[in-house]
Amino acid sequence: MEFENQVIELLAEICQDDVVKEDPNIDLFNTGLLDSFGTVEMLVQIEERFGITVPITEFDRDTWNTPKNIAKQLADFR
Repeated sequence: MEFENQVIELLAEICQDDVVKEDPNIDLFNTGLLDSFGTVEMLVQIEERFGITVPITEFDRDTWNTPKNIAKQLADFR
């Protein structure tokens, strides 16, 4: 659970909105909280903070659409 909270905290920083912390099931793309530039920033920050490299070919917006899903996907890469 600690890792999930760290990921959600990172996403709140990138999205510049605490709603990410309040609702970890919010769709970041449909709500406009995350766009293509934010996605690139997220992937860079994930690599810097957690040492996890996510190949862009593995990134699917339908799977990586909520903070909770992103944390789950990243846990699988660890």
